[in-house]
Amino acid sequence: MSELVFKHFEFARRYFLKNVDALDESILDIQPEGFNNTLHWHIGHVLTVAEQFMFGFPNKSNHLPANYVELFGDGTKPADWQGEVPSVSELSEQLKEQLKRIKEIPAENLNERLAKPFLGQETFGELANFALFHESLHLGQIQAMKRVIETAK
Repeated sequence: MSELVFKHFEFARRYFLKNVDALDESILDIQPEGFNNTLHWHIGHVLTVAEQFMFGFPNKSNHLPANYVELFGDGTKPADWQGEVPSVSELSEQLKEQLKRIKEIPAENLNERLAKPFLGQETFGELANFALFHESLHLGQIQAMKRVIETAK
């Protein structure tokens, strides 16, 4: 079972990155009507939340800049961005590097119980599965936003 989780992570992330890499740079920061964020935000959000779920960012992981929580954390939006914001190209590289680190997590860690349940998840493995669900959810948003933006052009 544990090998399946890591295989699924690789599959989902590679598909996510394939979609990200295919995005036209000119549409990355457009926020279409009816959507709360931009493509750029969704990409950074997936990276940041996966780092939070899988590595305890920002308290237990220093692989991402601390300000990513303010830029891409839950409840944030590009309209509130201040200071330097990483490019989508930089985020894409960080997503690739993060996948390598995820695949290095010992399989036995998936059985560890969380100190307290989080979003209904009781083990690290359940949280990892939730991270996969979360990434897929945002990929759907990215695909929908891309269509809306391209249709409006």
